[in-house]
Amino acid sequence: MDKYGEGIKGEELAKKYLIEKGYEIIAQNVNYPNVGELDIVAMQGGILVFVEVRTRSDNVFGHPFETFTKTKINKVVKASRRFLMDHKIRCSGYRYDAIAVFRGRVEHIESAFFAHW
Repeated sequence: MDKYGEGIKGEELAKKYLIEKGYEIIAQNVNYPNVGELDIVAMQGGILVFVEVRTRSDNVFGHPFETFTKTKINKVVKASRRFLMDHKIRCSGYRYDAIAVFRGRVEHIESAFFAHW
């Protein structure tokens, strides 16, 4: 499977996992050119959750969680700001989660990183 197809499969596994955990999926693959992309936007109770999904089939370049860079986090934060401006979603707060899909297994970290506004 190519890298793109593997990423799509990983995002679908993450989405299924979140739905099983009671999250409501609001949006998926939201792309803001020259800003960033949001893999999954979900609601958990009153909290709006921006989920970054990282998928790997092997650990040659490390575990998926090890692929988070400051640059990637900044792009996700910028995209989330844009999303919040474009969509007037009522929520009591928001957070940034990370999901790693590694060899078909899903690992989830809530509040994996924070935004500095």
